[in-house]
Amino acid sequence: MNAGRGPERKYAPDFLTELFQNPLDPGYSDAAASRRAGRGPTGWRRSSIRVVTLVTLVALGFLLALAYRQTIEGEPGRSQARAGLVAQIKQRESETDQLARRADELRGDVNRQRDAALSGSDAARLRDLEAATGLGRVRGDGVAVRVADGPSEPDAVTGVAGTNLGKVLDRDLQDIANALWSAGAEAVSINGQRLTATSTIRAAGGAILVDFRPVTGPYEVSAIGPSQLERKFRNSGAAALLRQVAAEHGMSFDVRGADDLTLPAASEPQLRYAVPSVSPSAPGSPVPSGTGPSNSPASPGAGKSLSPSGGGR
Repeated sequence: MNAGRGPERKYAPDFLTELFQNPLDPGYSDAAASRRAGRGPTGWRRSSIRVVTLVTLVALGFLLALAYRQTIEGEPGRSQARAGLVAQIKQRESETDQLARRADELRGDVNRQRDAALSGSDAARLRDLEAATGLGRVRGDGVAVRVADGPSEPDAVTGVAGTNLGKVLDRDLQDIANALWSAGAEAVSINGQRLTATSTIRAAGGAILVDFRPVTGPYEVSAIGPSQLERKFRNSGAAALLRQVAAEHGMSFDVRGADDLTLPAASEPQLRYAVPSVSPSAPGSPVPSGTGPSNSPASPGAGKSLSPSGGGR
């Protein structure tokens, strides 16, 4: 005994020394000891696990084979339906083109009869107004802008065509048309479709529609205007953006001057206006239901005969 001294100190073993002496976690040691002692899953348990695994694999294989067979059997029907839809679309497009040609012929007959009924100055003024509004065919010098989709690069791993950043979008055609109008164009058409103040350029699925009629690439935007039209368009922001897309993503973009362009007439718009059903009533008398003034935007000028004036268009 050590008289006058406190209890003897006990030092814990060093952590690093303990780690090197017992590198395995106690839980793993117990599991290994259990396997060595034969306390693992019994034979019937191992057999049950194997049977369940086998049944699961067989069921998955059966389901995959069934799905593949149904896909193969349904492919001819889908192909036939797709082919039928394509044939119907082509037939409707052919009928639409025939009706458009017939409408042009009838419009020409109406114009000739109208010119014969009007005096020379009135007929000339009407033709000028039609040309300005897009309802008459025009001819002159201008510029032609041609754009086409860039090549589609397939994915390096899957081989499937990815997103084509060089594809022509509906807003590209909108930007080109707006830039041409801003540069002084007097008439613009896209693939032979004349643009007017009410024309629309939009996308529907994978197609671009101009006035609800599909147009396909390459797209050619033709414009008639003054001699500086080409220079102003080349210096526009829309042309600079398309040149950048063409350089980076392979879109085809070309601008050239064109002589003696002929742009067709646009289809006549469907005008909607209101007509009063009764004559105006005397002050203070009740107004019959449904015959009062309309609050719709088309009501101003309803029932009036409009004639050309010296004011703006």
